[in-house]
Amino acid sequence: MKVQNKVIVVTGGGSGIGRELVLHLLSKGAAIAAVDINKAALQETVDLAGDKMGTLSIHVVDITDKERVEALPEQVIARHGAVDGIINNAGIIQPFVRVQNLDFAAIEKVMSVNFYGMLYMTKAFLPHLLQRPEAHIINISSMGGFLPVPGQTIYGAAKAAVKLFTEGLHSELTNTGIRVTVVFPGAIGTNIAANSGVVIDLGSDQAGAQSTMKTMAPAKAAQRIVAGMEKNQYRVLVGSDAAFMDFIYRLSPERAANFIFKQMQSLLPE
Repeated sequence: MKVQNKVIVVTGGGSGIGRELVLHLLSKGAAIAAVDINKAALQETVDLAGDKMGTLSIHVVDITDKERVEALPEQVIARHGAVDGIINNAGIIQPFVRVQNLDFAAIEKVMSVNFYGMLYMTKAFLPHLLQRPEAHIINISSMGGFLPVPGQTIYGAAKAAVKLFTEGLHSELTNTGIRVTVVFPGAIGTNIAANSGVVIDLGSDQAGAQSTMKTMAPAKAAQRIVAGMEKNQYRVLVGSDAAFMDFIYRLSPERAANFIFKQMQSLLPE
């Protein structure tokens, strides 16, 4: 679906990839409803939109609040006249700990934001999207949604659920005007850890390695995602690391899992 003159809802629009998606889509002539729980962050996105802010609306919504999400389509349509697409981008990671050390409050929060928030948004907007001549749903999974990352097991489970939900939705909507895409970002230079309330304690050796780790800029990731949208791609891999690990995982899931364990084990407390 070409995005020019389309109305697209972006969750997590106050920072990171979400903010860059908003700005990039605006630059391509789309009207945007940016959704985030953080009002101040959304206002920063508005300020960055410059002369495009007239086609941008902001909506302070906790996507884990089903009733608030169910009210959102009416608000977006009242402001923009229609809705042609949604990008379920909002997400959080978990503390880097093993499952046995992760409390249920953290588990439920990760599942609520990453899976149920996406589900509530999809269910709320789907009836309206079905009324459009063409529409698009993009759900952001993760490289951790197909590859096990120790210390992020619950996050990975949530993102794996996003993956299969999106693929199932794609099949269900095959004979409609809605296209569906699942996105697998690798390492992107965002503040997801801080925004998730997660403190990563790195020793000097690990900190040095972290500083040299190659990450993709959020703006470039947003461009890749929008390009996938406009090409109606089934799946989008964002970053050379995601593409490489997808290839290795297809060849040997166990080898890929062992490789990631060796890379990540220093982050796990004993």
